[in-house]
Amino acid sequence: MQKFVVCIEDTGEKYTCAGMRSVLEGMEALGKKGIPVGCRQGGCGVCKVQILEGQYVRRVMSRAHVSTEEEAAGCVLSCRIYPTSDVRLQVVGAMKKNICRSLAAPSLTHP
Repeated sequence: MQKFVVCIEDTGEKYTCAGMRSVLEGMEALGKKGIPVGCRQGGCGVCKVQILEGQYVRRVMSRAHVSTEEEAAGCVLSCRIYPTSDVRLQVVGAMKKNICRSLAAPSLTHP
């Protein structure tokens, strides 16, 4: 079983994902965070990402969330792509602000 490294540009998070799992499933299986999670079936658009580097096989995605033009430019739903190489991505769409907000939140330290 081949495994590939997925790097989420927004958070710096990296994890390995088996080629038989979607990029989103691989993240969840390891308890990682960085890509927003919604329906997991390609219908809600919450897990929309831009592929910056890497190759993947895609499954059917709702055109309500990913247009043909967006897909041609590397925008996909992470629940519907399966890596065939190492992948570098960034979160796009309405949920990106939640990822960026959590990064900007100050960390609390106790004396």
